[in-house]
Amino acid sequence: MSAKLKLTQSETSVLLAEFIQAATEQLVEGKSISIQGFGTLEVRKKEERLSVNPLTKKRTLIPPKLAVAYKMSSVLKEKIKNIPSHE
Repeated sequence: MSAKLKLTQSETSVLLAEFIQAATEQLVEGKSISIQGFGTLEVRKKEERLSVNPLTKKRTLIPPKLAVAYKMSSVLKEKIKNIPSHE
């Protein structure tokens, strides 16, 4: 990444750390982050749910929580769709 940006590795490291800090602050404030050509990150609330262990059949109540969700941009989706399979 530093070679593409024509920056030193330490400058790139600082730049990346600042981006992560700014992105984290936006998400903590409940705002979404859109990166053109990549997608959107947003905080979503997951409701509480009941989980059942398939081995023991024991039921556990999982409390509600906040989670970061990612939605891929249509541009990236198209690029990924056109990647040849390695099968």
